[in-house]
Amino acid sequence: MPRGMLIFTQLALLSVLTGCSPPPERAITADSTLALRKRVNSPATFPELESAFQQHRSNIWIEGAGTVTRLLRDDTKRPRHQRFVVQIENADFTVMIAHNIDLAPRVPFKKGDRVEFRGEYVWNAQGGVVHWTHRDPKGGKDSGGWIRWRDFVYR
Repeated sequence: MPRGMLIFTQLALLSVLTGCSPPPERAITADSTLALRKRVNSPATFPELESAFQQHRSNIWIEGAGTVTRLLRDDTKRPRHQRFVVQIENADFTVMIAHNIDLAPRVPFKKGDRVEFRGEYVWNAQGGVVHWTHRDPKGGKDSGGWIRWRDFVYR
């Protein structure tokens, strides 16, 4: 067997034995470091978020997902925030996301895009606000929140 064919066969066998996995998610942070997050694909319902909304609770760390329905003007007073409204999946309410763009990169989505997020929820009569959608500058690499849009995690 020619040497090239032998190497090809070995690589093919190695690929079958170890399994092929998709590339890890790309993450964008203010300091341009790469962070990996496990992606969960499931029909999304967010009981912690829905419970906090229904019971008027605040200062609760939640995860959620939904469709961007409104793009609001940035809050330009420091710390600056990118602000937008998300219709929560499988729920009858919206939340405003206040994403700190002094600590994390701006997310370049458009109205109608799907986003996932983790942050601290604060209830209000309009549905609530989610903030701390960025890394914790004083904490470890897994503390704080994030926004996932397409294949990117912004923290």
